[in-house]
Amino acid sequence: MDITGLKQAIFGITLSLLFSASAQADSHTEIIDAISQLQKAWAEVNYQSEGKEQTEDFIELIAAADALVADHPEAAPAYVWRGIIQSTYAGAKGGLGALKLAKAAKADLEQALALDPETMNGSVYTSLGTLYFNVPSWPIGFGNDKKAEQLLLKALTLNPDGIDSNYFYASYLQAKGRNNEAKQFFLKAQNAAPRRDRPLADAGRQKEIAEALATLETD
Repeated sequence: MDITGLKQAIFGITLSLLFSASAQADSHTEIIDAISQLQKAWAEVNYQSEGKEQTEDFIELIAAADALVADHPEAAPAYVWRGIIQSTYAGAKGGLGALKLAKAAKADLEQALALDPETMNGSVYTSLGTLYFNVPSWPIGFGNDKKAEQLLLKALTLNPDGIDSNYFYASYLQAKGRNNEAKQFFLKAQNAAPRRDRPLADAGRQKEIAEALATLETD
């Protein structure tokens, strides 16, 4: 996958800010546009790339997110999405290198919380909770199942009907053997309203939901 266009778009956003007559208003719009591009590129890398190509794409995508954070250090969504990209790459990578990425993702998500606790409709809590659950606990990592559930529940209070908030809490419950509860949240995720601007991400998540529900039926 070629995401050079994404980096060029972010560079163009930076240039436009330099010549903007109303920088503050334009900056907000342009950050939203850049985040939208990161989201679309992430979905393509996560659901369509494989192997070496996916590794290269994640590295390129992190570089694009780095550029956005550097240009907009006050923008919580930029940290959220760099954190999401890094944590997803960590999951795909595995091993000791994954832990380094997970720690970097945690730092970004915590910075986003410090800037705006309710940024992006609670997705920061979903991402941080998932990290706490999937990362090994002390002394290897910072994993903490109790904190993970607290964060995932916080995400649900902010976005009770979202596909991701319900899916990731359901995944947590399934891993804990709480299958009846998990099924309820998987079904709620399955019935979540489509995100008009994120069809590929929704399709990929719906496939994961269907697979999880099928697993529950065979348990």
